[in-house]
Amino acid sequence: MSAQSEHTVPEALEEWRAAERTAAVARRGRVAAEVAVNAATQAAEAARQAADASATTAAAAKVALEAATLAESSATKAAEAARSIIEAANAELSDAATDSTSADADESSAKDRYIEAAERARTRTA
Repeated sequence: MSAQSEHTVPEALEEWRAAERTAAVARRGRVAAEVAVNAATQAAEAARQAADASATTAAAAKVALEAATLAESSATKAAEAARSIIEAANAELSDAATDSTSADADESSAKDRYIEAAERARTRTA
């Protein structure tokens, strides 16, 4: 060994302490990097789960919209059917009212004819 490469005890100790400090800083840096990688991995997983949840929510919203559209169509058809039933029932009611009025008139006429016939019969026998 040459004289220049030989260190004194205090110089060697100082060099060793500097190397220890550098190693400690490097270890802390490695630990910090590992924590950062772990946090980034967890953030990426959380982002993937959020994207999955968004996709599921969008799919559910699409299905809900389709269901609402079908319900609206069904309700419209039911209302149209109800209107048709009401129109038919009103027509039947009108016909029934006309028939009832006609039957009442026929009954009244028949009653009057009966009374007249009975009066004639009573008059003949008296």
